[in-house]
Amino acid sequence: MEPLSLYLHIPFCTVKCPYCDFNTYSRIEGLIPAYLDAFQREIRRWGSEVGRGYQVQTIFFGGGTPSLLTEEQVCSLLETCHKSFLVAEDTEISLEANPETVTEDYMRGLLQAGVNRLSMGAQSFDEAELKWLGRTHGSETIIMAYEAARAAGFENISLDLIYGLTGQSASTWERTLRRAIQLRPDHLSLYALTIEEGTPFGRQAARGQLKQPDPDAAADMYLLAAEALEAEGYTHYEISNWEFGGHACRHNTTYWEDRQYLGFGPGAHSYFGGYRFSDIRSPRKYIERLDHSTGADRDAEQGTPGLSNEESIRRLSPIDMMEHIDRDMEMSETMVLGLRLVKGVSKERFKTRFGAAIEEIYGDVIEELKSLALLEEAEGHVRLTPRGWLLSNEAFVRFL
Repeated sequence: MEPLSLYLHIPFCTVKCPYCDFNTYSRIEGLIPAYLDAFQREIRRWGSEVGRGYQVQTIFFGGGTPSLLTEEQVCSLLETCHKSFLVAEDTEISLEANPETVTEDYMRGLLQAGVNRLSMGAQSFDEAELKWLGRTHGSETIIMAYEAARAAGFENISLDLIYGLTGQSASTWERTLRRAIQLRPDHLSLYALTIEEGTPFGRQAARGQLKQPDPDAAADMYLLAAEALEAEGYTHYEISNWEFGGHACRHNTTYWEDRQYLGFGPGAHSYFGGYRFSDIRSPRKYIERLDHSTGADRDAEQGTPGLSNEESIRRLSPIDMMEHIDRDMEMSETMVLGLRLVKGVSKERFKTRFGAAIEEIYGDVIEELKSLALLEEAEGHVRLTPRGWLLSNEAFVRFL
């Protein structure tokens, strides 16, 4: 039975951060009940179509702020997943949470509902940086939320941190990093700030009111973090991610290994059956489309066999974008995504998947990148060098 991952998009936020370009919205919490009804309808449709042919191994509640849902709402969504798909007993079930939105009782309820991994958006332990980033929590709130999660019984907690902020000093970044390490999370995701078009930060930068982050300073902060985390026993397993005690994120590894996943909710992306596609972005239009397309529900209830083509996908989800992934694109994406992993791309797995040796397809590219000290071969894998981690886009573009 083929493995499958599910992504559940919760697009609601109390406040939208000025750096965020995710498909999220504030001040529309009144839509949540109608949204969840439509959301579960989409999940059931896909379950009726393909649910018994795959085994779900990871489920990820992302956003937005999934911790704005009640424990009962989270439980209901997971029940729908279990009824619609074959969900493995050891499935990793992650939920993203903002520190100010959770209590010990709430997190105990999440555990009882089936959530077994918590991803907490800390971002910084510096009060001035948190305010600049538009976060509505302080550093003490992060600590209290983390300790409450441990008290509730969570044994797998990840913290997100952002570095390379405009004007950020190495010393403030190091203090944030040390404070995070003191908490001893099982996983850390460290992301360099990027100023995206269409965000408040992006508009400020376009008007000359905000300086772009210094990439050299960000590179120094990245190396500082890599050294500090290695010294504390953390394993660097992906360009931006470190784990302790065998707690690598199984769900995100699905993406990096270019395996199949289904995303539900407005703007959620999927990679399934040779197609990449995403749902329409507007939560209101998403609800309307699912509320008014009852024919697809009748087909699903009757168990109508699905067609493995664009027509069947559009019958199941309110699609915004769709593209067919041919063999050439699949190979290049396998390389680009797989090279994000520190172990790199397995030569044996590549040959099994595509029927050709990796050198047959990309031999010239690999040799060029090796000559630039961006790539190396070791233990049956092609992988980035430490220098390559800092210049990864220089490598990725050559495989595209």
